[in-house]
Amino acid sequence: MQTTSTPAATTAKKAGWSYQDITWALSLFGTAVGAGVLFLPIKAGAGGFWPLVILALIALPMTWFAHKGLARFVLSAKNPEADITDTVEEHFGKTGANLITFAYFFAIYPIVLIYGVGITNTADSFMVNQLGMESLPRWALSGGLITLMTLGVVFGKELMLKATSAMVYPLVFILLALSVYLIPDWNMSMASVSPEWGSMPSIVWLAIPIIVFSFNHSPIISQFAKEQRRVYGEEASKKTDKITLGAASMLMGFVMFFVFSVVLSLSPEQLADAEAQNISVLSYLANVHDSVLISFMGPLIAFAAITSSYFGHFLGAHEGLVGLAKSRSKTPVKTLEKVSLAFIVLTTWIVAIINPSILGMIEDIGAPMIAGILFLMPVFAMYKVPAMAKYRTSLPVSIFTVMCGIAAISSVIYSMI
Repeated sequence: MQTTSTPAATTAKKAGWSYQDITWALSLFGTAVGAGVLFLPIKAGAGGFWPLVILALIALPMTWFAHKGLARFVLSAKNPEADITDTVEEHFGKTGANLITFAYFFAIYPIVLIYGVGITNTADSFMVNQLGMESLPRWALSGGLITLMTLGVVFGKELMLKATSAMVYPLVFILLALSVYLIPDWNMSMASVSPEWGSMPSIVWLAIPIIVFSFNHSPIISQFAKEQRRVYGEEASKKTDKITLGAASMLMGFVMFFVFSVVLSLSPEQLADAEAQNISVLSYLANVHDSVLISFMGPLIAFAAITSSYFGHFLGAHEGLVGLAKSRSKTPVKTLEKVSLAFIVLTTWIVAIINPSILGMIEDIGAPMIAGILFLMPVFAMYKVPAMAKYRTSLPVSIFTVMCGIAAISSVIYSMI
């Protein structure tokens, strides 16, 4: 006997978790888990144990509210195939679209510069501390590494994208295993440096940019929202809300477990030393830990994480720069692509030679742009754009999201004064 699905059954099916939902949640999770996570323990643990606990508690709502708002923003476009740039142009005009494209480029481009510095320092630390070699001239080491990574992007884009996607899950598994492995080394020395309760709000405030950066998976939100709209139509926002909550929960559980495990296994002085050396926490663990496994696996994991992140962000920065140039120049696209490629490679090389603070670059350049697009723009649109009215979140959620975005931007401004 043939059966038909009732509307209630169809709704129940949509409300449950499907294989595609789990796959998308893992994709959002994998987009966020990159090299930023390797520097998160150094900054997040700098203020002591209890501020870290507070950061862990606000990380989940911060991440979920912001990303579900951005997904709803994309869903509000009239054209179901519209991406985030198309949606901005629809709601705010060409000037607004140009402004957001400019801001988005400067949210991605500094990350490429960060990874140029990070890969150089990781390789140098590994050669000196694990292989017993002399440091190579920084200009040669950084130039060679950046050239190799860029050649991989230019001449093997599809292969590199598949390889980096495949690396995400082994990387996650290894970091989880490392978090568990460090448990016997946990100590409470971090609790002894926790500040007075009255100063904790300012410590948390100053650490918010690194949380924004490390939990960010906005680059994939546009394609994610379009796919949910294609499959679920008017019900898509329910799906995007649920899947972004799943991804944020996984990030909260996995990343913060890694952060706590690392912070509790090191002393405050060691965390400060890692920041001074401008290396990832995995490279630092390799240099101070007696385990041969960590000594060699730590730098290799860091190398893989930075390389995989570099590929995706390099492509985004290159496409963004070409897009900005196209709107302002009549130069042939092929020429613009070559000039943009050369500009990004040369500036990344120069910054890698200079070796500025990685955490400083994350906080001062990357996080504020991300915060503006991710935390502030969707909430502004909810209250100013008619098409976003039905996607408006509750007032407390909107206020919390805006406060987090303002905190990320204002803390950077304060640290510069």
